[in-house]
Parts: sequence; structure tokens; C-alpha cells
Amino acid sequence: MANERKFVTENIRRVLLKEYLMKAVDRAGFGGVEVQRTPMGTRVTLITERPGIVIGRRGAAIKTLTTTIEKDFKFDNPQVEVQEVDNPNLNAQIMAEKLAFALERGWHFRRAGHSTVRRVMDSGARGCHVVIAGKLTGERHRTEKFKEGYIKFCGEPKLKFVRQGFAVAKLKPGVIGVKVEIMAPDARLPDETDVVSAEDAVKIMPEMVDKIMPKEESALADAVRVDAEAEPAPEGAEEPKAEEKKEAS
Repeated sequence: MANERKFVTENIRRVLLKEYLMKAVDRAGFGGVEVQRTPMGTRVTLITERPGIVIGRRGAAIKTLTTTIEKDFKFDNPQVEVQEVDNPNLNAQIMAEKLAFALERGWHFRRAGHSTVRRVMDSGARGCHVVIAGKLTGERHRTEKFKEGYIKFCGEPKLKFVRQGFAVAKLKPGVIGVKVEIMAPDARLPDETDVVSAEDAVKIMPEMVDKIMPKEESALADAVRVDAEAEPAPEGAEEPKAEEKKEAS
């Protein structure tokens, strides 16, 4: 069980690091973190909306952050890199934090939920799903969902194309959990196919056959290649009759 315990311990350490960074760089707009082990140490890539706040004046803030990661979380020689997110409205974690902040400022949960979905969809996302749970209007816990567009809830497309973010809004009645799921604009689902013309299919087929079967192992590849390279008959030419074919043979 030594290897299993090592994996569990490593994942717990990464989760604790993510929770710490969410609080440490909340003013900069935390959008995610990636941890990679390299021969030189550990590379920590921090994705934020405003990288300047994380770096600080003359790099003072990022040096303090690197020292904390090395001492408190026991990462070997951490190298912190800060990247600016391309489009904050398509980052699920940033939108979840903005929605939670709007709830803390007093926005009605329906207004905040619909506004978040509208901003995400206007940025080009294929789908958006927002879940707000907690004491919204009374003493009982309830859940409200806001959805627009196309989104997957299970399977490989969800793991590959759907990004998820979570945040917590602290209000007087209690805490409210916020979850945002966004399907990327470039998501291509398995059931989406392209229909090509016959001429394009003849050009594409030899390349596809070569990828599936090596040329020296497939007679089908040779047959398809010969048919594709054959010159078309001139216009107005008639096909030889069956008797002429027999005589030629």
C-alpha cells in the first residue's frame, strides 16, 4: 500500500495548495493552478486574471509566495509562473468567484445567476450550467439551477470539454455554494461529423487508409491508391462494350 498512500498524500498536498492559492490571490482573480514535477524541481503555473497583483512590485509578492509554497507545502525548489487567462468569461473558476462576490454584495440570486450565464454565452461558449445552493429565501436549504446552451453531464466529453469552478459566498443566513460549468467553444462532440463531396473523398481515402493500415500490409490501400490516381475518361467517350472487353482480355 506504499504506492497508493504516496499518490493519496501527493493529491492531498496539491488540493491544499490550490485552496491556499485561492485565498492568497483572490484579488487577482484566481483561474486555476497546474503543478508539474521537473528534473529542476516543481513548476507551479498560476492562472489569474490580473498577473501584476500576483507578481507585485519588483517581484516581491511572488517571492513571498514561492517561499510559502516551499516551507509550508514541502515542494522541492518551486518555480512559480504566472499566466494571464485569455478570456475570463470562459474560465469557470473566475466566473464562480465573481458570482459568489455578487451574492455577497447583495445581488438577488436569480439576477446574479442569469447574468453569469448571459456573460458566458455572449463570450462564445457552447453551454453554461450554474448551480446555487444554500439558504436563498428562507430557513430551508434549496438549490437553483440556471442553464443555457448545450452541456454534457457525464462521459468522456464532460471530462474533456467541460470546465468546472466552485466558490463560496458567506452571507448572514449562512454560506451559499456556487458551481459553474462551461463547455468550451471549440468542443467537438463524437456525434458531430462532416459530410464531404465524392471528389474530396477520393483524395482523402488513400491518406486515411495509409494511417489505418501500412502500405506493405494492405492490398486495399494499393487498390484505393490506384483508383484515386487513375485519370478520368475524357468527356464524350463511351465505355467499351462487354464483347470488346472480352476480346481485349
